[in-house]
Amino acid sequence: MYRRTLVGGLAAATLAAPVIARGQTPVTLNGAVQFNDDHAFTKALVRFEELVKKYYGKPVNFVLHKNSALGLEKQYFEYMAQGKAVDYGIVSPAHMSTFSRAAPFIDAPFLFRDLSHWNKVLDADLLKPVADEIAQKADVMLIGYAGGGVRNIFVNKPLGSLAEIKGLKVRVQGAPIWSKTFQAVGMSPTVIAYSEVYNAIQNNVISAGENEAAGIEAMKFYEVAPNLTMTEHAITIRPICFSGKTFKSLPKDLQDAVLKAGKEAGAYGRQVESSEDEQKLVALEKAGRLKRIAFKDRAEMKKMVDPVMAAYAKEIGADTIYAKIVALN
Repeated sequence: MYRRTLVGGLAAATLAAPVIARGQTPVTLNGAVQFNDDHAFTKALVRFEELVKKYYGKPVNFVLHKNSALGLEKQYFEYMAQGKAVDYGIVSPAHMSTFSRAAPFIDAPFLFRDLSHWNKVLDADLLKPVADEIAQKADVMLIGYAGGGVRNIFVNKPLGSLAEIKGLKVRVQGAPIWSKTFQAVGMSPTVIAYSEVYNAIQNNVISAGENEAAGIEAMKFYEVAPNLTMTEHAITIRPICFSGKTFKSLPKDLQDAVLKAGKEAGAYGRQVESSEDEQKLVALEKAGRLKRIAFKDRAEMKKMVDPVMAAYAKEIGADTIYAKIVALN
């Protein structure tokens, strides 16, 4: 009897040891981002750190590796799935497609009516089924949603209606849904490497491309295509991700703080990026580098694309999510 009690006591002490050690040594969480301090993603992750510390109320260390010091977003996601090197970061949904066919769908063109609709979808947590699938298959949690860059068409001549963009040779991203949706509204989409877009427009291989303000500014697309047709055809979503393996190792009160902070930091990131988007466009216009062209047929354009999006959603098993997004007012 005495021996069994002793063994039980030793086992209990052994199980308790990590908790005691954790109490003595603060947890260290490693984050990763491809950008510098000025970027909206970095600002969102810094806010996440601040909020976790606030809600946890106990010592916890954060190390945010900036400027692609730990590679690119695709690698961050793989590291988080493995539970090593990176505990948290912001990753484009495109890099999650290995684990979830529906993941890139949350970033698809013509999914959202406008920024208000986009925010409502995120606040209503309609993307939870995709997040659940990613958590199950990749063991990576989507704890908040940043993003907010609005994509428009930059073109070498002013175009402001469906009739005017008919047959427009425009560069699109490689995912098939992009070509399908742009074809549905009468444009002539083509897939060209991002680094070759500038020269392709300059040499009249294409007449246009599509991007958010930050990309247009960084790549100087305004030099060859100074007209920005305001189609607002896509709004970016950039999830704040957290390693499931890391999360399971944390004490319950720190887990709670991470979840609460993730949601709030995502909302903050959306506000930062969407407001910076507008600021960049204003600055480019004031400098005489870019002219915004109002697009009067945006609603009609979306109507033409909706059947294509519905078919795509069904194909990848996201038709229920799509129906809820469309129905949200």
